[in-house]
Amino acid sequence: MRFGYGTNGFADHRLPEALDVIAGLGYVGVGLTLDHGHLDPMAPDLARRTAEVGRLLADRDLAVVVETGARYVLDPARKHSPTLLHDSAGAARRIALLERAVDVAAELGAEAVSFWSGTVPADVSPGEAWNRLVAACGRLAEYAGERGVRLGFEPEPGMLVGDLAGYLKLRAEVGNDVLGLTLDIGHLRCNEPQPPPDVVAAGAPYLVNVQIDDMRRGVHEHLEFGTGEIDFPPVLAALRESGYDGLVAVELPRHSHAAPLVARRSIDFLRSAEEASHV
Repeated sequence: MRFGYGTNGFADHRLPEALDVIAGLGYVGVGLTLDHGHLDPMAPDLARRTAEVGRLLADRDLAVVVETGARYVLDPARKHSPTLLHDSAGAARRIALLERAVDVAAELGAEAVSFWSGTVPADVSPGEAWNRLVAACGRLAEYAGERGVRLGFEPEPGMLVGDLAGYLKLRAEVGNDVLGLTLDIGHLRCNEPQPPPDVVAAGAPYLVNVQIDDMRRGVHEHLEFGTGEIDFPPVLAALRESGYDGLVAVELPRHSHAAPLVARRSIDFLRSAEEASHV
């Protein structure tokens, strides 16, 4: 199992130092969130800065997935806004950000670019929001496909597409195999009707990226391993049996205050869970 760690869980570290800690603990990759503190997608000279990040990753032999869930990267006053579901001007800003993420991923040789739908704006009907999402994902899939980059669409609790069934419907309507799947294991416990290993098996044909954390039923809060309700050995067994060989990256974006300790505890837990998954 190729364990990684999300840089959004190292928000208080400079990126080179965060990568040093992550690699030093034995992780083999990172989920790199494009944000102001590490690799700002909106600042000037993105190509040069991306090349420098590529050298940092290569020097530490770290694989990478590009994550796009930064809270205030587009609007300093509204979290995760605008989204693909907003009006044409707002959606265009989100699409431009995701296209930059694809360009970054192509430069870094990233395994995928992960993104989500967003919540439905108050002044938009669910039907119109859905149509906007299908159109935007079609455009993004074409853009990514031309650059040899895989997209990992993440069902996110509380958003327009919040579960695997929603992703499968979206994929069918977009009709482009570039639109792969990101699964967050915590989300599977939070709001999927089936047990997490069953959801992993059902999503396996489309899976390009995995985030991992603990969670409780009905509560969208990313928790350290062992503090939620997930039994991890069966989940890791399901991933292995599915043939998935991508990164399985720890997603703890609210734990930056204790990042080195949390990252150490996390990889120790995951190694033990992986060993138990073979029993």
